[in-house]
Amino acid sequence: MSVAVLIADDQALVRAGFRMILETQPDLRVLGEAANGAEALDLARRTQPDVVLMDIRMPSMDGIEATRRLLAGPPPQPRVVILTTFDLDEYVFEALQAGASGFLLKDTPPERLAAGIRAVAAGESLLTPSVTTRLIESFVQVNSRVPRPAELDDLTPRELEILRLMAGGLSNAEIAQHLVVSATTVKTHVARVLAKLGLRDRVQAVVLAYETGIVQPGARS
Repeated sequence: MSVAVLIADDQALVRAGFRMILETQPDLRVLGEAANGAEALDLARRTQPDVVLMDIRMPSMDGIEATRRLLAGPPPQPRVVILTTFDLDEYVFEALQAGASGFLLKDTPPERLAAGIRAVAAGESLLTPSVTTRLIESFVQVNSRVPRPAELDDLTPRELEILRLMAGGLSNAEIAQHLVVSATTVKTHVARVLAKLGLRDRVQAVVLAYETGIVQPGARS
């Protein structure tokens, strides 16, 4: 099955470059291009892509606001991948808070771009756990905690432990090794944590863990 992609960037050359790369892949198809967030929002609602490549800094409406509105809308909702020039960008953190599934640097090699889009379309997060944690730790404001959601109380002790380990930057394989269980068991626990908390993916789980104080910046399991 092919993955439908929308490209949103205010630079025509950037859009053209991404389109050329994606159109060489038989399982990826570009539905259209947008030059700002407002255009991206309108085009995404009309064409219903699987994945949106969203630049952050665009005129009319930036990528963060477009992401927030797009993911707050009715289903089906696409996965959003943020395009940025710097891997530690405060705007990337805001985009992750808004619901983005990860980010890609604009100089990402073509093969990694294609692989990343496929991964996000399949429901995975486009960030290694260590990069996710480093990014969030760099920009989360410890003194501006969000209220603890009641759904956290629905987690079992093991599920809460899984959440802490995810937030600590451990991959599923590393969590399995740490807890001396199978990777399949960890994957099941992660899925249950996300379902109970109503979260899109593990990136959102890590953001929540830091914002609610479940884990502290600098903490490691």
